[in-house]
Amino acid sequence: MLIQNNTRQVKDVFRSFLVKNADYAGKEEIPCIITSNLLPKKVISFSNAISSKDFNSWIHFYEDDWRFEKLWNNPQKYLSIIKRFKGIISPDYSLYYDMPLMYQGWNTYRGKALGYWLQENGVEIIPNVRWGDERTFELSTLGVEKNKTIAVGTHGCIKTIEGKQMFIRGFDYVVQALKPKNIIVYGRMPDKIFCLAKMYGINLIQFDSEFALSHKKEVM
Repeated sequence: MLIQNNTRQVKDVFRSFLVKNADYAGKEEIPCIITSNLLPKKVISFSNAISSKDFNSWIHFYEDDWRFEKLWNNPQKYLSIIKRFKGIISPDYSLYYDMPLMYQGWNTYRGKALGYWLQENGVEIIPNVRWGDERTFELSTLGVEKNKTIAVGTHGCIKTIEGKQMFIRGFDYVVQALKPKNIIVYGRMPDKIFCLAKMYGINLIQFDSEFALSHKKEVM
């Protein structure tokens, strides 16, 4: 997309059109998303949704970033495909503990910006909440409505002791900050990690990862 800059047109490399008319939260100006009142019964990854006809599913982005980078590069191309499905969980760009904070913020922004744009184009959205290290706990909640539904992904995040401890700390922060009614969990849902949510009586809806499902089929 081209944008006007004084007397000449320049390429919109920052995808500013995604957040036209958006409201922002925090000094980082993360786009705000209005959470859908619907809940998913089935989920499918973005990369599989492109060729799927299982339109009763919600699209998720709990997969390698390169698999959905094309959505960021050309969102208009995939809008008609996405609109066939029930809705989406907003994009889950990676946040690693050793990432510079600025990059963690950029990936948080990108996920919310795409979610906002899709919402503006008639797509039901459940916000994904992803944190990296302690500096991103508050950042992860920006632009997300309280007392609604959120989604989190555990796949690949709780393999190590360090990873599990960081996930618990971030998750407990999110639960207390947002007080969600429902939490969509993609991946394993160990009691020790989700005990605070259960204590608060939050409705937890768990979906096995595609990796776990494929291994179940192999065993069978």
